[in-house]
Amino acid sequence: MITIVKKNPQGEALFSYQGEVLAATSRVCIIRAFWTWPDRDLGYARFETGDCFTEYYYTDRWFNIFAIAGKDGERKGWYCNIAEPAVFLEDRIEQVDLFLDVWVDRQGNVQVLDEDEFQAATNLSSAQRRAAQEGLQTLLEMVAHREGPFAEIEP
Repeated sequence: MITIVKKNPQGEALFSYQGEVLAATSRVCIIRAFWTWPDRDLGYARFETGDCFTEYYYTDRWFNIFAIAGKDGERKGWYCNIAEPAVFLEDRIEQVDLFLDVWVDRQGNVQVLDEDEFQAATNLSSAQRRAAQEGLQTLLEMVAHREGPFAEIEP
């Protein structure tokens, strides 16, 4: 088991949870975690107790990717956080969240989320803003080309 720590732009821990390492290299760590919080309806998706999250963290990319399946194994979609590259430590993964999020449904339709929160944030540096925008573009290109975790998008 490994602990995943989500931080704010100032590096302060916001919350943490546990996951199981499925695969790891010096550049990517793939973990499996389960939704243990109360059910949450986001409008475009509903996260429910027992949903399985296969999470991809990268040390050289400004995002992470969560492939989400229900308890029945049915793919719900992909939730992506625009974030600073992950830091891999012996017992945990730490990542600084930069407000922007992306939802990709099973057919590959994309919704960029929280753009207003990103624009209004006064605690982001110009370097963080620039890298976040570049990370978003890279992520959207991965979706468009069905690369990596997005290879499972339904035709």
